[in-house]
Amino acid sequence: MFEKLGNAFSKAAKSFSEKDLNEKDIDDVLSELEISLLESDVATEVIDSIKSDLSTKLVGSRVNKKEIEDFVKKSLTENISSMFDDAGSVDILSNIKSKTDPQDPYLILFVGINGTGKTTTIAKIANLLQKNKISVVVAAADTFRAGAIEQLREHINKLNLKLIAQNYGSDPAAVAHDALLYAKSHKVDCVLIDSAGRMQTNKNLMEQIAKISKVVSPDLKIFVGDSLAGNDAVSQAREFHKHTTFDGAILTKSDADTRGGAALSIVAVTKKPVIYVGTGQGYDDLELFSKEIFLETVFGKPEPEPVPEPIAEPEPVPEPTAEPEPVPEPVPEPVPEPVPEPEIKEPSSDPFEGIKTDDIEDFAELFDVPSPSSDKEAFEMVKKIRKWIADGRPK
Repeated sequence: MFEKLGNAFSKAAKSFSEKDLNEKDIDDVLSELEISLLESDVATEVIDSIKSDLSTKLVGSRVNKKEIEDFVKKSLTENISSMFDDAGSVDILSNIKSKTDPQDPYLILFVGINGTGKTTTIAKIANLLQKNKISVVVAAADTFRAGAIEQLREHINKLNLKLIAQNYGSDPAAVAHDALLYAKSHKVDCVLIDSAGRMQTNKNLMEQIAKISKVVSPDLKIFVGDSLAGNDAVSQAREFHKHTTFDGAILTKSDADTRGGAALSIVAVTKKPVIYVGTGQGYDDLELFSKEIFLETVFGKPEPEPVPEPIAEPEPVPEPTAEPEPVPEPVPEPVPEPVPEPEIKEPSSDPFEGIKTDDIEDFAELFDVPSPSSDKEAFEMVKKIRKWIADGRPK
């Protein structure tokens, strides 16, 4: 997806790295970028914003020529990322679950022209809600287009859901109101309302959408657009938003969209987020739109910041400590021969017995203690070492 948009930005970044950063060269590259973005279905006001931001950052900058390509890519990424951030986000599942009053079901109104995949999208949303244990009823409020009710009923039957419909030519607002009453009486969590595939320039049909909104006060209004329609989808979104002020968009056929300009432009022009993208004809072919995935697809994965390797400090070599001289064992006194007695050996007189050599060495080095020159000094040293060990060997 979005290969053409990605190529346009990559080409511009590379062109900047091959030129001097004077105003003329910058203007030349920005003009080439403008043409590439127009071919990628990016709206003119969005292109102007991108060019202005990039020009401001580049003119008079002192970026090293070797780093200019990365600098341009980073600037473009930050600019486009901010457009998505300004639009915010919509979490449909959380919003529905936050409404706990069974007499106050969550209402979603879908708008968009015929042929964009609106009916299939409604079925996909219904399938998604069912999988999340949210009960659903669908209102067939497109009472103008021949076959619209039958098309919607076919999807709803496959999903084993309830469809509220009237005859063709009926008041769409009345159908939506009937669905609302049904949801309240049957404690249904959510009502999905289809609407006629209005051309955005048809004033009377636009007024019907306004009437539906006034009668049932939907919690969420979603514009459904075709990614492959390019600038037409952007124009449709702009006009629908002017008349209905929708809360977010779902773009269909995004798996086949090689340009990517529609998603970016709709978000930038309406200041409303793309909530989901359709990626196929199956009911499960609906994915949450991700700003991160969009940016990664267009600009590639960001290079991780280099982490400096820690400099290993040499381990300190302990200074040699003189081993204490062994204390000679006392010579037993001779015993008179007439009464021979067994030779009695005194217990070991080594005061350091039971203390590890490492502890003796560490203590002597830490506190700069010389080797004892007498038994008294040795026993004094042993007391201090044992106390030091008992205290946890403080440094």
